[in-house]
Amino acid sequence: MGYPRLGHINFLNCLPLSYSLRQDHFDKGIQVSWGVPAVLNNDIMNHRLDVSQVSSITYARDSEELLLLPDVCIRSDGKVQSLIIVSKKPIEEITDDKIILTAKSATTHCLTKIIMRKLYGARPNYYVRHVDAQQEVPEDASAMLLIGDDALYVYHHKKPRYHYYDIGELWQRLTGRNMVFAVWVAQRQFAAQQPELLQLVYDRVTRGFKNGQAKMDRVIHSVLDEKPFTYEELAEYLQVIKWDFGEDQYENLLTFYRLAHEMNLIDHLPELSLASVCR
Repeated sequence: MGYPRLGHINFLNCLPLSYSLRQDHFDKGIQVSWGVPAVLNNDIMNHRLDVSQVSSITYARDSEELLLLPDVCIRSDGKVQSLIIVSKKPIEEITDDKIILTAKSATTHCLTKIIMRKLYGARPNYYVRHVDAQQEVPEDASAMLLIGDDALYVYHHKKPRYHYYDIGELWQRLTGRNMVFAVWVAQRQFAAQQPELLQLVYDRVTRGFKNGQAKMDRVIHSVLDEKPFTYEELAEYLQVIKWDFGEDQYENLLTFYRLAHEMNLIDHLPELSLASVCR
């Protein structure tokens, strides 16, 4: 019996689990692939992973092949700090302008399109390109979208010539709801054929988060030498990010899917099918 293949997004929003996997051996007996959302989204959809954290839109696009793991997600209650639109002009002045979308994302592409259409009545032209925290908004664009650690950096290093908008905050303004940005999914075939390995991965992920949260001071100090953030900035961010995923969040996720389907960003409205695990 081989090791189960787990995809893990290497962003600070998963820091408690990252710490547990790397420092406290929660990866024992598991093959972990570290990557950005776009890469892991593609890997799970092409059966190169058995279980993975993915952009929440990925589940909707491949729900016939995937199951949601219960109890764990990446979400925020409004402002998220790590999904940021950087704009040369006030967002309400954007119409058919060009917006550059980071190549690392998937869910946030859809969120941006929904927000711009539904909240501002805008129909920008979108282009996917590699952008990072040190980059200026390109000359040929009015705005760019950053996610993850890049976005968190610009959140703390705003430049007076730009306007900054938090996607989590805009989503709450549009819908009155909080947003589930990422979920953990399992291949249906893997879940059916290897339930004991699915249980192993579920236990490591959920217990890994709890382990990291219980050691948060140590967890934050473990990355200060390699990340461009202060202790206080990371402590604040890791209070903003939430990891629990229960019935209260299901309707929030379905709201996102309904609006994405309405705008033809997904071709069907998925049901939320949960993997069978002992909780």
